[in-house]
Amino acid sequence: MALTMPVLRWIFPDAIFLMKLKNAIAGFMALGLAYTGSVQAKPVDIWISSFQDQLYYENMVKLYKEKVDKNFEAKVQAFGFREMPEKLAVSIKTGINPPDVVQLDEVLFGAFLAGEVPFLELGDRIKKAKLDKNIAKSRQSLFAYKGKTYGVPQSLSAMVLYYRTDLFKEMDIAPASLTTWEKLVSTGEKVVKDHGKAMIALDPTYFGILLRQRGSDLFGKDGSVYPDREAAIEVLGWMRKQMESGVGMVPERASIFDPLFFNSAVQFGEVLTVVGADWYGLDMLQQFTPDLKGKWGAMPLPAWKLPNGKLSRRTSTFAGQGLMINKGSKQPDAAWKFIEFVITNKESNARRFLDGNSFPAYTPAWKDERLLQPNEFFSNQKFGELLVKLSPEVPEVVGHPNRAKAIFLFQETFFNSLIYGELKPAEVVDKMKTMLEAAEPGF
Repeated sequence: MALTMPVLRWIFPDAIFLMKLKNAIAGFMALGLAYTGSVQAKPVDIWISSFQDQLYYENMVKLYKEKVDKNFEAKVQAFGFREMPEKLAVSIKTGINPPDVVQLDEVLFGAFLAGEVPFLELGDRIKKAKLDKNIAKSRQSLFAYKGKTYGVPQSLSAMVLYYRTDLFKEMDIAPASLTTWEKLVSTGEKVVKDHGKAMIALDPTYFGILLRQRGSDLFGKDGSVYPDREAAIEVLGWMRKQMESGVGMVPERASIFDPLFFNSAVQFGEVLTVVGADWYGLDMLQQFTPDLKGKWGAMPLPAWKLPNGKLSRRTSTFAGQGLMINKGSKQPDAAWKFIEFVITNKESNARRFLDGNSFPAYTPAWKDERLLQPNEFFSNQKFGELLVKLSPEVPEVVGHPNRAKAIFLFQETFFNSLIYGELKPAEVVDKMKTMLEAAEPGF
């Protein structure tokens, strides 16, 4: 995933960015999607939404030339998560230097769904390449909307509970005992009392993550907002209770993606666990806490006790990048062949995992022993094996043009009001529901 940025606020863009992006997207929708430039042979232009991913894609171009087409040429340009959609909207609007291959995060992808989608529909190509069978089932609809598929996901993005193995040992906590959130909270209360530490870090993204774990989402398949109101209220109430009891802690700047979180709360052992996707552990934990190598472990998420008495799934999902083809591309076939190679090639998938990026969504890659070996950073745990076991439980994500708006609205406007008791969970849900239902699609 390579989420590294100065403060890693790609998922929570500020109001100025949102307005600029909204205006840019509105502009290209008004002018149409046709590219009027001259047709000419040129390298395939690949736009990547992460500077840290640029080296990977440059290496993939070299590998493609070696394995598939020695005459293939491509230009890889990297942008930030916030910068990418704005530049893409402007490029489509003006027709100047449009990219062929685009890498977007699933959240910001939604910004391009409020009108004619500016990406090629890939359904037939996906079926021909058998990706409809070889991409993890729950991820196949990640870049789909209204029955059409516009992108191919690169990561499984399965959520796990990362925990400090050294602190668990010191406090005599058995990871296997934390089978439910109720048991984690009970253990956390003892940790607070005996050691003065928080059991779990809290982040605004947990709202959607925990909703999906319970079988719901921010949006229903019919486009409804918070389709399970009671589940949404319960999740928000749970988050608030953990803050009140001290079992949970909110990082400075209220983000587990901020480097300050790693440099303070994590480094000083103030918190024992963090909920994160595969890419969070492979990229961020390894990059920002290298001196804690061998002191991290990963386990399935504790389960919710559902109203029907059953236990919920032990994982969830959040974010993840995908590859798509710009409708203005003059080289769609060449662009697709490269995408298909990156998604299906054994070495390509191995490198994304081994180089600290993400666990692939392409299921045949899961047979590669390199992905299943003990991982030194995670206390010699077979991290890839854990992800494979959790994969059948990874929930689908419901696509919606206002997904990014919903995430931003909660993070910027309601999270602190909820956590510090200014608004009740039901008030937060109902206020957000009203605002989102009245909002225009997109940013």
